[in-house]
Amino acid sequence: MVSNIKRQQLRRKRRVNRVRNSIRRCSTRQYRLSVFRSNSNIYAQLIDDAKGVTVCSVNTLQDGISSANGGSVAAATEVGTKLGGLAAGLNITEAALDRGPYRYHGRIAALADAARAAGLNL
Repeated sequence: MVSNIKRQQLRRKRRVNRVRNSIRRCSTRQYRLSVFRSNSNIYAQLIDDAKGVTVCSVNTLQDGISSANGGSVAAATEVGTKLGGLAAGLNITEAALDRGPYRYHGRIAALADAARAAGLNL
């Protein structure tokens, strides 16, 4: 018999695989914007899937992010804006959003919208 914790972990892995496989299967974009969200911080990185390297990354623990609370929508917006600026500096205009197991809601949506406003086409 499978415990509730194991069942939750299994569902989470299935969601991650479903999102990533749909990106790999349907996306023609070279770069992927991967987002990780914890209770107190948010992390985002642009990954070049062809080479398998991280091009740039931004998180709420860095010095340039001035939000007092790293787990807020305002902090996610600031991270998205900074990541969009870094991507524009590297001449990256398109990326696929990899939200992982998280719903497109709240901090994830705020980060994606801010990256779009900064010039990144998601």
